[in-house]
Amino acid sequence: MGSFSGDLQPSNDRGHLLTEQPNPRSSELDQLQTDDLVGLFIEEDRRPQQAVEGASRELTVAVDGIASRLRRGGRLYYLGAGTSGRLGVLDAAECPPTFCSDPEMVQGVLAGGAPALLRSSEGLEDLETAGRDDLDALGFCAEDCLVGIAAGGTTPYVRGGLAYAKAIGALAIAMACVPSDQAPLPCDIDIRLLTGPELLTGSTRLKAGTATKMALNILSTAVMVRLGKVYGNRMVDVSASNSKLVDRSLRILRDLAGVERDAGLTLLKQSDGSVKLALLMAAGQLGVDDAVSLLQAHDQQLRAALRACGSELQVGL
Repeated sequence: MGSFSGDLQPSNDRGHLLTEQPNPRSSELDQLQTDDLVGLFIEEDRRPQQAVEGASRELTVAVDGIASRLRRGGRLYYLGAGTSGRLGVLDAAECPPTFCSDPEMVQGVLAGGAPALLRSSEGLEDLETAGRDDLDALGFCAEDCLVGIAAGGTTPYVRGGLAYAKAIGALAIAMACVPSDQAPLPCDIDIRLLTGPELLTGSTRLKAGTATKMALNILSTAVMVRLGKVYGNRMVDVSASNSKLVDRSLRILRDLAGVERDAGLTLLKQSDGSVKLALLMAAGQLGVDDAVSLLQAHDQQLRAALRACGSELQVGL
């Protein structure tokens, strides 16, 4: 049986939204042969990349705005419901192991909280005050950044959160998959990922979800690059906390600083698993205390710290 409640009332008709319109290419979706069905999905899944490319200017402004606030101690929050919210939680959860960032730096806020990760609780997205309440409970403040994610652009939970962010002077960034004139959102930066109608009408976990995941990947990774957590194309702020990451850390030390395995293990032990610190110690012939001080003096930017001690690393393929 379904979960329809007689207390629920329909909102204004959303049939005009791009994400709710039927896709003419899939009008006979249930009658396609399997190879044609798969081929159609593959063709349509080229659209998310085009949609992200179309939002490149807004993504650029967002990256610089977020990085600026995070440098000053602010935090980045993703806010959403359903698929959109889960994608935000996923991106936030992947930042600490990838960039050794403080778990408080990037946070995902999902309507319904942790239980909604495993069991859908879409009805909670209808509460506009809940977005504000959830942010407030986490200490969200004017120094922070909010990315409100709503594929259709009409989610009250997200709208309420964005309005709250703007009201207190935080950086408010909207991310939606419909044109702004169909669903305006209160924000400072408006990212629109126009993927078009879904093959399965209204199922925004498909192209809209793919484009959202791509855009979030760009946002978080580019912000971390700006914060100095990457050297060349290596994630030098990784922490060697398990066997896979120890192996990756040793390869980074070998590739960038010419450090062989045994010496690399010694450096990682001295640096408490910090690859960035181990690289600076190796390239600058520094003890751990001097390397820590040099990084602190240069805002944790490895390249600037290396230049200060007249050293450099070799970035190959």
